[in-house]
Amino acid sequence: MRDILVDLEAAATNPIEAARQASKTELPKRFYKEVALLEVDGGFVVGLDGRAVKTPGHNRLLLPENGAQLLAGEFDAQTEYLDPKAMPLYRLLNTAIDGVATDMQAVAEDIVRFAGSDLLCYRADGPERLVSRQNEAWDPMLDWISSSLGSRFVLAEGIMHVTQPKATIGAFSLLVNRIDDPIILAALHSMTTLTGSAVLGFAVYEGELAAEEAWKTAHVDEDFNIEQWGEDAEANALRIWKWTQMKAAADIVDALLGR
Repeated sequence: MRDILVDLEAAATNPIEAARQASKTELPKRFYKEVALLEVDGGFVVGLDGRAVKTPGHNRLLLPENGAQLLAGEFDAQTEYLDPKAMPLYRLLNTAIDGVATDMQAVAEDIVRFAGSDLLCYRADGPERLVSRQNEAWDPMLDWISSSLGSRFVLAEGIMHVTQPKATIGAFSLLVNRIDDPIILAALHSMTTLTGSAVLGFAVYEGELAAEEAWKTAHVDEDFNIEQWGEDAEANALRIWKWTQMKAAADIVDALLGR
């Protein structure tokens, strides 16, 4: 179980450290010329010079046409070398099919654990401008999820942990456990860890928020601090890199749900 969650949480690693590690290992050269979609069993796979792409576990990556097009785009964008850091969707699909599919319950439970300490529930006690921004951005999302759950989340000031009502967490767990597609579940886990909010991840899955809106909502505090103190180059690089993971997860959810 832990191996699955480690793979899922890889999206939140520091890209600068990842680049250092990658520099120690020679990247494989691009070995194919043509990237095309191959129709198979009512779906599509990505073909590299006519050979279907598979996961490291040798499982087939069968997707709807728009999902396969997203994956094909990643392979086609590779130049002289294949860079895994530039292929967030391929990495997500590999983890979903080779790992998440074998223990979906463990992944669902981890998403629910995030809901127990959701970003949106922890509010600043000042300054007033930050408090106001948090309320404006986060209250509507908690109101929305509360209407779906029939129970509300408890708010807290600062970082002191607050225990959420059992009814709230139980109802949220029921919603997450209805997801029966390992790719969608892996994508939801990725969006949850990247934003720090199971509520925001679920809102993107449900189509309540666009990925860009959820990303902005998750960074209210960070954006406020940037306004006050300026932007840190390394932190900005990390944020940009994480956004590629977020977008890949949201895009494949939209593709699988036909949106």
